[in-house]
Amino acid sequence: MFNKKTVDDIDVRGKRVLLRCDFNVPISDGIIKDENRIIASIPTIEKLYKSGAKLILCSHMGKPKGEIKPELSLAPVAKRLSKVLGKEVLFAKDDCVVGENAKKAVAEMKEGEIILLENTRFRKEETKNDENFSKELASLADIYVNDAFGSAHRAHCSTVGVTQFVEESAVGYLMEKEIRFLGNAVENAERPFTAILGGAKVSDKINVINNLLEKVDTLIIGGGMAYTFIAAKGGEIGNSLLEEDKIDYAKEMFEKAEKKGVKLLIPVDTVAAADFSNDAESKVVDSMSIPDDWEGLDIGPKTRELFAEEIVKSKTVIWNGPMGVFEFENFAHGTKAIAEAMVKVDGVTVIGGGDSAAAVNVLGYGGKMSHISTGGGASLEFLEGKILPGVAAVDKGFRRRVKLVAGNWKMNKTPKEAVEFVNSMKYKVNNGKSKTVFCVPAIDLVPVAEAIEGSKICLGAQNMHFEDNGSYTGETSAAMLKEVGVKYVIIGHSERREYFGETDYTVNKKIKQAVKNDIIPIVCCGETLAQREAGETISVVTTQVKAALEDLVEETAIKLVFAYEPIWAIGTGKTATAEQAEEVCAAIRQVIVEKYGHDAAEEVYILYGGSVNGANAGEIFNMPNIDGGLVGAVSLTDEFEKVVNY
Repeated sequence: MFNKKTVDDIDVRGKRVLLRCDFNVPISDGIIKDENRIIASIPTIEKLYKSGAKLILCSHMGKPKGEIKPELSLAPVAKRLSKVLGKEVLFAKDDCVVGENAKKAVAEMKEGEIILLENTRFRKEETKNDENFSKELASLADIYVNDAFGSAHRAHCSTVGVTQFVEESAVGYLMEKEIRFLGNAVENAERPFTAILGGAKVSDKINVINNLLEKVDTLIIGGGMAYTFIAAKGGEIGNSLLEEDKIDYAKEMFEKAEKKGVKLLIPVDTVAAADFSNDAESKVVDSMSIPDDWEGLDIGPKTRELFAEEIVKSKTVIWNGPMGVFEFENFAHGTKAIAEAMVKVDGVTVIGGGDSAAAVNVLGYGGKMSHISTGGGASLEFLEGKILPGVAAVDKGFRRRVKLVAGNWKMNKTPKEAVEFVNSMKYKVNNGKSKTVFCVPAIDLVPVAEAIEGSKICLGAQNMHFEDNGSYTGETSAAMLKEVGVKYVIIGHSERREYFGETDYTVNKKIKQAVKNDIIPIVCCGETLAQREAGETISVVTTQVKAALEDLVEETAIKLVFAYEPIWAIGTGKTATAEQAEEVCAAIRQVIVEKYGHDAAEEVYILYGGSVNGANAGEIFNMPNIDGGLVGAVSLTDEFEKVVNY
């Protein structure tokens, strides 16, 4: 599970080390109100500076959105760190983060000295994973270390982009601990394995529920999200929280749990209140019969007993989300009961960050848990089964290579138009930043092959048959494509799956035929809008990828290119966010890792397709698991130059 280089694996003496910490702490009037994240960073900081590193610290704080906000300056953190370490931490006061103060201070550093940079989010480029700001950060260092698990789910310059421009990357002790605990708890849990999910909304935890139902023995649902599950069982929930559009999803989860043999427990009684306040009139009612105008704010005593009994007999327990409105003392009893039950577990207890971590600490049980995650959003996405960008970026095989950009012309451009367009573009896309492919209609293959001669553009086809030859009217064989100079062929495009009966079986057969003829397959996969909204994206895509790889040896598999094309984004102008695209591309790579190993997975190009354009290409292509794009409509226009030269 854990295959990252850590600070124990690197020689830092005399080297400039950029350490990404999580100093996003609450500050009021210059006073730090909670320094837990600062304290958590100390072991890695001490390891590095005592080993002779010239240590440069960086972090974000809050959401300044690229504006200079003095109240979000990291200056108080530098002051507090100096006191905690008993050693001066010099604050490089540059609103642009990497300015003259920082550059001068780094140039004059001696071994064992420490500098803290200003809030990285004072630069608007940070959250866009901008290449230029990433290079600025990297220019300060020889080695990069990420110890900010709480930001690992964000593909920003200081968590992802910088790794592309330093020679060596590693993770710190805190990041290592988070990955080991959360990873082992989910993937190698000692059984019985129980997961507890609370919080307000089902929609916040759709993918978590899906993923955990594949792994746990018992799944406990509490908090505000439980009332949607109660409604799915036909219960009357009064004014309690309800996501009507997720009732069918909840029903599906009950069915899935039954099929998997997983206990899915929901509250049997509820502490209901007449209004939303600590001093509201309250009473315990049956969860299936909450009175009109009353709302559930906590689990009841029978539920606490039911849940606790299941928890205590477990060997591994993961908890994310409180059981009620724990901020109100009168409605914190359910959350407290869960914490008390976890203390009694003879095994591993993991708190998945966020509100549940705050609740455990407020209730005084923090020191009695095996592990409390420092990352709310990051731990939640980890539990969903996602590969976090900030973790992937320091992986030992992280790719630093030329991107691949393939234009899919579909049924556009006559031979004459095709030649004219190629002649206008072929010298504009030869900057070496991206490998360029034009996948053109069959009738354009020969004239385009002649037009691209002498350029760096490669020729691609949009389809081929899986047989060598035969009575297949209107089809083209791989041998035919090879003879006219085709280097790439698109296989399994969603439009062909939808309208021409393309299946996983025929996709696999075409892949084998293409590779046999030294043509590189661009294998498409993606989900519908309904599948995404149902939380099925990863399952659908990875199933398609596994089918594509069926019976392929490693030598063949590493020659493939995969293209994640969300069907809902093709031709609509809609596009997945960079984070959404990265999530799925990382899942595709993980399938390859599991089948062939890390080294093989690093050889495979994974592209994103679906309304890629000049404005979003840079942000998308800078994601750690995205190696370029399969571009539709824009590949027919001059804007394609901007995509290739993103």
